[in-house]
Amino acid sequence: MSIQHFSKSRYCSCIQCPKILWLKEHLPEDFDDSVMNQAVLSTGNDVGDLAMGLFGDYTEVPYTENIGDMISATQKLIDEGVKNICEASFSYDGCFCSVDILRNLGKNKVELYEVKSSTEVKWIHEHDVFYQYYVLTKLGYKVQKACLVHINNQYVRHGDLELDKLFTIVDLTKTAKSKLKEVEENIKKFREYLKSETEPECAVGAQCSDPYECGYWDHCAVDMPEDGSHTVWEVYSLRDKQWYYDNGYITFEQLYDAGILKGRYLQQVETEIKNLPAQIDKKQIKGFLDTLSYPLYFLDFETFNPAIPLYDESSPYQQIVFQYSLHYIEKKGGKLKHKECLAYPGSDPRRQIAEQLCKDIPLDVCTTAYSMGFEKGKIRGLAELYPDLHDHLMNIHDNIKDIMIPFQKRWYYTKEMVGSYSIKHVLPALFPDDPSLNYHNLEGVHNGSEASNTFLAMQKMEKKELEEWREHLLRYCELDTFAMVKVLERLQEAVK
Repeated sequence: MSIQHFSKSRYCSCIQCPKILWLKEHLPEDFDDSVMNQAVLSTGNDVGDLAMGLFGDYTEVPYTENIGDMISATQKLIDEGVKNICEASFSYDGCFCSVDILRNLGKNKVELYEVKSSTEVKWIHEHDVFYQYYVLTKLGYKVQKACLVHINNQYVRHGDLELDKLFTIVDLTKTAKSKLKEVEENIKKFREYLKSETEPECAVGAQCSDPYECGYWDHCAVDMPEDGSHTVWEVYSLRDKQWYYDNGYITFEQLYDAGILKGRYLQQVETEIKNLPAQIDKKQIKGFLDTLSYPLYFLDFETFNPAIPLYDESSPYQQIVFQYSLHYIEKKGGKLKHKECLAYPGSDPRRQIAEQLCKDIPLDVCTTAYSMGFEKGKIRGLAELYPDLHDHLMNIHDNIKDIMIPFQKRWYYTKEMVGSYSIKHVLPALFPDDPSLNYHNLEGVHNGSEASNTFLAMQKMEKKELEEWREHLLRYCELDTFAMVKVLERLQEAVK
């Protein structure tokens, strides 16, 4: 095998698990690319582009598949004395890197800045900086600063973006200098590892999901039961799954026989392996239903959270409400009715949402939500933002009931809920054969993440495409509240 070349991403992949890179070289077809979150990648690109202006005017080295051209272009800019060079490209002994922002101080002195769209310094980010420091130092540059730039989520926008406040700069120079030898040894070690002609042995572990989900999970989890038996990885919200796995408690049967699970974890495992019928606590459910009153409203919000705040009085990654669906029944046994509101992209949607919500929900009525903490939090935010609507919004807030409670408390549980009380699991468990309640049958938008990404993408759509995707969003959000209506009906049936 020829010498293994590295880039920032390839080196960091090896830091997570060198087998990732070995498999990408030898079995690229086994990689599950569903672990690649395109929305996150797009956000990273947008943040990186914006950060280029952090230190004023800059020149960007154009991307080309020929890295030699990028390296030559970088050297030319350095020789010309360009102060700020973005995507500055370098290579040493087969180790290539493009520096997000290179500050050229002259006389071979430079500063390097790696930009991340996260709101904190993650451990893998540090290795990214250490690698770049190594490459530039080996090339003879005097790296005065090696820094990581990330989003400051405490920043609140007022008018034009203030890049010096939007971004936080963390100086890692001292640590990077101390890691020079370690990086060099890592590269040697990784190259030896990758020379193997046969697949290296590596047990599944924390590295399979930290810091990133690995697309080779199905390939590496070879000791999973061949008969498709449920495993510890499927026990909903169980902590320290790795410990159970490492100690031989892999299948549901092994977990149950060992008697080491309690509470809801034991309930999920036992219900599955014994194929138990639905477990329904009628008394508790009836007590919950008695807290509801008519007229009865069913509310669901959709939000998006742009990394770069688009509106005044908003912060990075703040969840901005852009849509709601509202089903309602005016009296017991009455007709089900529906209202909805979906803002157009391009301007702050929050005022429109707040005003319309106050028109659509009268004072002192019972409103329901599924996992009400989300809706209540958004309403509080709107009330703080618009003092003239505060009292009405908070009246809605104070009268919200949570339809999730009977499932969260396990007063109603079936094995099809797979230990979860999310409506995305509860709904198909209660209505497995109803196509009108199947999110997969929707067109375009099937879950909250897709809804959020769609509204963000709509900022750049032409009118025809925009209207098509608006319709997709409306139908998706409508199903969310219709699902709540149907879930409530099933609870009412359960106590008859």
